[in-house]
Amino acid sequence: MNLPLSLNLLAFLALLLGLAQTRRTDWSLAKKVLLGLVLGVVFGLVLQTIYGAGHPVLKATIAWLDLVGNGYVGLLQMIVMPLIFASILSAVARLHNASSLGRISVLSIGTLLLTTAIAALIGIVLTNLFGLSAEGLVAGAQESARMQVIHSDYAGKVADLNIPQLLLSFIPSNPVGDLARAKPTSIISV
Repeated sequence: MNLPLSLNLLAFLALLLGLAQTRRTDWSLAKKVLLGLVLGVVFGLVLQTIYGAGHPVLKATIAWLDLVGNGYVGLLQMIVMPLIFASILSAVARLHNASSLGRISVLSIGTLLLTTAIAALIGIVLTNLFGLSAEGLVAGAQESARMQVIHSDYAGKVADLNIPQLLLSFIPSNPVGDLARAKPTSIISV
């Protein structure tokens, strides 16, 4: 590890410690997140200005900084599914009237379908408005190889399913396995 890289990491550590000190303030979470975002952008611009694009020190610094960012995102992803599962179980256990469970289920599924339809409609409108198409896209070798793997993995799983069987595949037979993403529809079914 050379001196410029060490100085970059020390500056980043100082920023992290400074952000950690904001927990002693009475600031809202939104202000803290916005401060972290602004400091991160400024720190990135300073590094970009000092070293320039493609500099080896900048690449090494980014690799070390990615450790913090990707580690944080990985920890969030690790906790999301158990948290959702526990909150759903807790809500069902606290339900005093079992007949309201059906109404809540219909409302939840209806909201999911409505928001999905709105997102699809926005995508279609923006695609037509700006005349977007996939004609000019050229897939690289990695993307093509990955698509072949995905196609071979999932095409066999759903090719022989009719619509009722496809809908039944959303119902989890093993919620723990679905929480571990054993099926392509894990998030939907759990």
